[in-house]
Amino acid sequence: MSPGATPTPPVWRSLLYVPVNQRRFVDKAHTRGADAIQLDLEDSIAPAEKDEARTKLPDAVDRVAAHGIDVVVRINRPWRIAVRDVEVAVRPGVRALALPKIASADHVRMLDEIVTEVEAQAGMAPGSVGFIAMVETADALFKVREIAGAGPRVWALTLGSEDLATSLGIEPHPDLLSSHKMSLIAAARAAGVWPLGLVGTLADFKDLDGFRAIARHSRRAGCVGASAIHPVQVPILNEEFSPDPEAVARARRLVSAYQDAHARGVGAIEFEGGMIDEPLAERARALIRLHEAVAARG
Repeated sequence: MSPGATPTPPVWRSLLYVPVNQRRFVDKAHTRGADAIQLDLEDSIAPAEKDEARTKLPDAVDRVAAHGIDVVVRINRPWRIAVRDVEVAVRPGVRALALPKIASADHVRMLDEIVTEVEAQAGMAPGSVGFIAMVETADALFKVREIAGAGPRVWALTLGSEDLATSLGIEPHPDLLSSHKMSLIAAARAAGVWPLGLVGTLADFKDLDGFRAIARHSRRAGCVGASAIHPVQVPILNEEFSPDPEAVARARRLVSAYQDAHARGVGAIEFEGGMIDEPLAERARALIRLHEAVAARG
């Protein structure tokens, strides 16, 4: 994918974390309204339960995917555990892997090599499973551009606010994370992949007004979706990361008027009380593309 290109993978406004070893949560996952269910093998699973959780993953994938819901699996970071996770997680029904604490582009490429082998063993087409690369350490911040462009499996980039704040020794406050988030968004856009995540913390799922404010700020900053740790957060993410219908309608009118002006040999034009030139027209086209990507989910 060339820099600046529109990514072809699906856009996920909401990715709901579901512990893979909690059968009652898995069985209800498809009813939550999330664009993707993120079956978790990492933080929500106690270390002593990792092996058992891994054995439950195939059935959980099948149960969620049977309802037509996109399935993402968050694997673990330590290499020995990560390889075991990949060997189970790469299977039909899984759209992508969320890769925690990515350290470098080489880290992504090594995981890519393992996934390619497992895809072949599973009879899957090469490249079937995408990556959500999670930037969660201070060191990775200096390599975010290389991580974003590490290969075609990288469908999205996200900032792990809690882990990154811990690594930096700061509180996960939006003001303190904003500059790092903007660097990640710039890297994602330059590489032509989706920027995901929130500029702030999602730990307090009871503060829905605060959560909405963070989601809205994150959308304005350029993100297209984020993870949820509780079902009550899902509708907020879906609402906040869905392009406003009136804004989309205006964007279509703007693009049409701008194209007509170009056909007459005119550059900048007056449109609905303001002046329009190429940067504003491109923002309108980008909004239309995002709307169409969301609509394509059905």
